[in-house]
Parts: sequence; structure tokens; C-alpha cells
Amino acid sequence: MNAINEPLPQPRRRPGVWAAIAEDVDCIFDRDPAARTRFEVYTTYPGVHAVILYRLAHPLWHRGWRWLPRFISYLARIWTSIDIHPGATIGQRFFIDHGAGVVIGETAEVGDDVTLYHGVTLGGTSWHKGKRHPTLGNGCVVGAGAKILGPVELGEHVKVGANSVVIGDVPANSTVVGIPAKIVRSRRSQSLTPHGIDLDHHLIPDPVAGAIACLLERIRHLEQEVGIHGCLLHGTTPEDECESCEAVKVCEVPNPRPGYPKV
Repeated sequence: MNAINEPLPQPRRRPGVWAAIAEDVDCIFDRDPAARTRFEVYTTYPGVHAVILYRLAHPLWHRGWRWLPRFISYLARIWTSIDIHPGATIGQRFFIDHGAGVVIGETAEVGDDVTLYHGVTLGGTSWHKGKRHPTLGNGCVVGAGAKILGPVELGEHVKVGANSVVIGDVPANSTVVGIPAKIVRSRRSQSLTPHGIDLDHHLIPDPVAGAIACLLERIRHLEQEVGIHGCLLHGTTPEDECESCEAVKVCEVPNPRPGYPKV
């Protein structure tokens, strides 16, 4: 069959509202070990309540309605402390864990299998109409308190550390931490969910502690080069330590708990 007669690829059909809500609930059992029954999830999870009301308001928004979907999102915010604009585009199997304080703006775009923790903001940085909120790829995990601001794009399977502030694009399969957020290396979790989501977003290095450790090591080498040994942190006698500060307590990083990465 030549190129002219080849069938065109069919666009992937999204599930209906109730099917999407069912998938939102089912995915929770893969990401929250505290979830026991669907009845418990439907009745006690504020993140589920907020997403259900969003799923009902979003089609109305796209049909040209304005006040009613905004009022539905307003009720959701009063009920759950989660503010999702009905104009936002959110994919399948979306999970907001705990949920209090989550804000998702009008032009935000969220892919499939995304997980947000409490206090996350997908916010805008402009008063002008048009695209002004973030785009998150499939499988992203955003830690508690993180802020992703402006029309930035996060690739697939990006992890955002807690309380980070993201103001620039992030390539796929990256981990970002800090204010402003910077890309750091992260080891891949060995316990992915069935949809390939890495929930071990706490297993990330500390770039500030790493930089300080590099500086301390450099200082040690320089002191050895010039023959100064009085302030070495690993002196062999008490006289080798600095008398003006408790350098060992301040500068020496204790061994991390099992399961946490070393700097």
C-alpha cells in the first residue's frame, strides 16, 4: 500500500467523565498504601472530591459555560481547600495526595499519571490572557509545597522536590530541587508503580550540601599544600581543631539513615 492509500492514524479517544473518575480512583491504590477500599476513597479523600468536581466542570467550560463551572470549582475549593480552574487540562489517572493548598491555574496542562502533593501551585506569572501556566508531562511527581510558575514545560517523568520553585523548562526524566529549581542527579527507584511512576521523590541529593562538601575538601587540599594543619577537620590531636568554632559539628555531615542517598 502506498503512502497515499495508507490510513491516517486515529486520535486517541479519551474516556468519558465517569470512566475518567473511575480511573482516578483506581490509580490511588497504586500510589497510596493507606487506601483500603473504594468506599473509603470516595468518601474521605479530598483530592478525589476536588478531581471529581473538576471532571464535571471541565466539559461545561469547553461548551462555553462560564459561571456554573466556576461556581463548581468554588464549591470544591470551600470543601477541599483545592483550587482547580475548570479551564485547566488534566489527563487520566490524576492523583492529589492530601491535597490542602493545591492550586491549578486556567491554562495549566497536566499529562497522564501525574501525582501532586499538598501545597503545590501550578501558577501563572502574567496578567495577559493566553498560555500563562505550566505544562506537565506524563508521570510527573511534584513534592509538597513546590511552585511551578509560568508557561514552563516539564517533560515526562520529571520529579520536583518539596518546596522547590520551578521557573524554567525541565527535560524529561530529570529531578529538580531548590529555589530556583536546578537539575540534580537522581537514582531511579526500583519500585515503580504499574504505570511507571517513581514515587521515591525523597531519594534526591542535596546540591547545597554537595557544594559545601566539595569546598571543604578543596580547602583541606590547599591547607596541606601550604603546610597549614591547625584547622583540619580530621586532625589527630585536639590542638589540630579550630578553637573559634565547632567545625566538626557544623561541617561534618552525619551518615544518612538507611535508604537515603549520601551526598
